[in-house]
Amino acid sequence: MKSTEKPSRTEAIQFHLNGVAVSVDHHQEATALSVIRSTGCTSVKNGCSPQGHCGCCTAIVGQSAVMTCRYSAAKLDGKQVTTLEGFSRRKRELLSKSFVKMAGLQCGFCIPGIMVRAAVLLDKTPDADRALIAKTLTPHLCRCTGYVKILDAIQEAQQHWQGSTIPQISDEIAVGSSAARYRGIDHALGEKPFVDDMTLPGMLCGAVRLADHPRARILSIDTSAAENVAGVSKIITASDVPGERLVGLIFKDWPVFIAEGEVTHCVGSVLAAVAADSDEAARKACAAITVEYEVFTPITDPEEGLRQDAPEVHPGVPNLLKTTAYHRGDPGAALSTSKHIIEETFYSQRVEHAFLEPECALATPEGSGIRLYTQGQGVHDEQKQLASVLNLKLDQVQVELVSNGGAFGGKEDMSIQAHAALLAFHTQLPVKALLSRDESIRLHPKRHPLTMKYTLGADEEGRLTALKAHIVGDTGAYASVGDKVLERAAGHACGVYRVPNVEVEALTVYTNNPPSGAFRGFGVNQTAFAIEGLLDRLAERVGVDGYEIRDRNILEQGDMFGPGQIMGKELGIRETLEAVKEDYKSAQFAGIACGIKNTGIGNGMADIGRSLIRIESVNSIVVYTGFTEMGQGLYTILRQVVCHQTGVDADLVEVKVDTTYPVECGMTTASRATLLATEAVRRAAVKLADKLGSGNSIEDLVGHEFGGEFICDFTVEPSDRGGEGEVTHVTFGFATQVVTLSDKGEVEKVIASHDVGRVMNRALCEGQIEGAVHMGLGFALTEELPVVDGWPVSTMLNDLQILRARHVPEIEVRLLEIPDPHTEYGVKGVGEIGLVPTAGAVAGALYQFDGIRRNRLPMRGSAAARAFLNKKFHQPDQA
Repeated sequence: MKSTEKPSRTEAIQFHLNGVAVSVDHHQEATALSVIRSTGCTSVKNGCSPQGHCGCCTAIVGQSAVMTCRYSAAKLDGKQVTTLEGFSRRKRELLSKSFVKMAGLQCGFCIPGIMVRAAVLLDKTPDADRALIAKTLTPHLCRCTGYVKILDAIQEAQQHWQGSTIPQISDEIAVGSSAARYRGIDHALGEKPFVDDMTLPGMLCGAVRLADHPRARILSIDTSAAENVAGVSKIITASDVPGERLVGLIFKDWPVFIAEGEVTHCVGSVLAAVAADSDEAARKACAAITVEYEVFTPITDPEEGLRQDAPEVHPGVPNLLKTTAYHRGDPGAALSTSKHIIEETFYSQRVEHAFLEPECALATPEGSGIRLYTQGQGVHDEQKQLASVLNLKLDQVQVELVSNGGAFGGKEDMSIQAHAALLAFHTQLPVKALLSRDESIRLHPKRHPLTMKYTLGADEEGRLTALKAHIVGDTGAYASVGDKVLERAAGHACGVYRVPNVEVEALTVYTNNPPSGAFRGFGVNQTAFAIEGLLDRLAERVGVDGYEIRDRNILEQGDMFGPGQIMGKELGIRETLEAVKEDYKSAQFAGIACGIKNTGIGNGMADIGRSLIRIESVNSIVVYTGFTEMGQGLYTILRQVVCHQTGVDADLVEVKVDTTYPVECGMTTASRATLLATEAVRRAAVKLADKLGSGNSIEDLVGHEFGGEFICDFTVEPSDRGGEGEVTHVTFGFATQVVTLSDKGEVEKVIASHDVGRVMNRALCEGQIEGAVHMGLGFALTEELPVVDGWPVSTMLNDLQILRARHVPEIEVRLLEIPDPHTEYGVKGVGEIGLVPTAGAVAGALYQFDGIRRNRLPMRGSAAARAFLNKKFHQPDQA
């Protein structure tokens, strides 16, 4: 494709980067971030460029910590610039070991920038207290850790800063220990590449053209001007897809491209994609594509979408995607004889994941097919969908996992993968496609906004008699896994309480809003807010406190969970409740809430864990799994399992994910990866241990493979058949949380008491819960992605009002171990349960403080929210 456009003007700048004089040609619009990364320094990350709201791009310019995505490249001229790569060997070792020792990193994407700012602070103020450190980190977001262990890590570094010592990392590897994070040093230093850090010879850059209207017919797509942009190699649209154009995890309703003559579904609908020799050229070409529309009024309210005369979001497909319903006993009769009846409607908001690594994919021709490097949550699901799109055989498409910079469910669906693969397929060159933060927020699924209408009955003593719930969820433009989210919301509608008569219905509805899908908690956070609020109201009517009403109603062994599953000896909710009794009783302003969250998809879908241990050489034992590491620590735990079972040295053990090997496990979702993967790896490791115990050495076993498989295929969907004794999920996580407020109504402390089955790695388990509590506080008090007429009101990270380090209260995690009988280790999931009770506990505490009952999230009008909102969410670039 020949361009007639003159290349845009470039200018040369000279500056010192990490002590070395460099000269770089740059475009006038270039940022310092893009110039620095072009030199090969990848510790500075692009999390939100050019917003300057996440801090991942931080470097030192002169003596100050600067967010380089907001800093003009021209301003670098004559400056001294230092990135983490340019720190002294001692500082790099001191900082990275401090973060690994204190478990101060999870996905690791944000950590290099945080370490740079911490170094500037400690150089200037070596005696900084914890409050000043937290305030200094205000420009930085971390979505994984909740900041607790980040602050611990900086204080650990502080102890060594002015001396000559270096923190020592324990070499403990036993199951249950706080074994150091696998490849933690590499992550901390920014040396373990994410997809956007990768380059291949001849690589082109990809970009996409999104729709201008949430609901409009495409009359024409004109790419002629785009074809004349200098550097453009290929432009593709719907007609260039050789295979199926629709993708999706459950329902194939998500077009890779909207074609001429078709109607857009949301402002994240993709119309075209461009490959060019630079990201700038690709984006310029996308902007030059002109589209003619016939614009329609979008459907933005699910109740509107359910009207008989409503236009269909997907022509020929009803707007009601799915109804989940189940029924036990006779709720009507039970309510008619109940002493107490409470009717309330609760509302939850749309929330953005805000994982710090934007979506990025790199596709390259390989043999007669394609290899894709991905950050996604399910490599085998991506392989199947890409093969369908490309019209290739499954073995012609291989998908390899690269580091994942946070996901929380938001990277289950494909985003940019198919477009990168198609561009590589057509150009026969490697193509890397990266979404901007604005594009990311427009395109990927969000947390479902739910409307939850409840009727709850109880006897004179407050023991529950009946529950009715009608739930409506806005699943947005595409199905994603929305039907399963509403299924999960319905299944957990009774919470962790004994209710003999139940009637629940949940509707999943298409609209022209951005899609909703998987997000940590998967619908359970929303219904937990509702049921916990009802329990608090019931307690007041009965004349008891929040602890007593829960003590009377929580599930016991032999009781039925909402849809009918009989709870067995794995049930740990009472232990979590009793562990916080005195904390709740002794506080002036405290809220308490309980939580239950399924482990495994269940509901009739098989949960499968597969693994393969391959002896590559005398120095390399590789564990292959199908699950994604996205900061939760799974690969660290799998190494612990292998070493525990076999006694091999941890330094020999690597963990990889690649569709070349037959270890398909499905999606990394539903808090299930640790349960399924540890058991599958344990079974494989037992086989290896048997060989080693029979007199074989590692050298003898080079080339040998040992497989392990663990399948749970005995669950059923929640049904209207009575459901007694039906098993809907393999197991559950249980929690009780207490939130205490100060005399000013500010959140003072969160006590999180969790039954995790078995603590596989104490530090990482605590970190998961601390991060979830932080996310739960945002869900409760500040976070929302408002959408008007199908458009996000803002796609700026700062406007999401995610809590920063200075906002986070004390979080105390108490881990309890009531093992699940299905696996050798007794593991239960912990990835999601950490924020299930939080909003309910916050609402209860606020009522104790100001006497106001709250039914709508976020609770921004409260004293607790105002305390956060009055503190800056962002501040200038100076450390």
